[in-house]
Amino acid sequence: MQHLVFVYGTLRQGQSNHHYLQQCEYLGRFDTPQSYALFDLVAYPAMILGKKSVVGEVYIINDEVLASLDRLEDVPIEYRREQIETIFGLAWVYLYQLDLTANKEILSGDWCKRDNPL
Repeated sequence: MQHLVFVYGTLRQGQSNHHYLQQCEYLGRFDTPQSYALFDLVAYPAMILGKKSVVGEVYIINDEVLASLDRLEDVPIEYRREQIETIFGLAWVYLYQLDLTANKEILSGDWCKRDNPL
């Protein structure tokens, strides 16, 4: 079965985990509605509900890739998977579930343009 996935951090092009999506079809960039917030966990970002837009990319993936992304994102412990509406259709997104009080928000909403690059 095919799915859409919206990725906003290390799975994006040029980032450390993009190899998971290397064989998947890239549909394009998408900026979410202003209903989210993005936080810097140093090694990767965390997206939660909020009041800002988050920049990301949408891909077509299969069941096998979806299962590997669930493992990478530690679903259902660290992240939960939900669907959001994109210009390409409904896409899965990984929302962070743990405490973020010690983490800095990425005000631009763009992991690739965060203030403190690795």
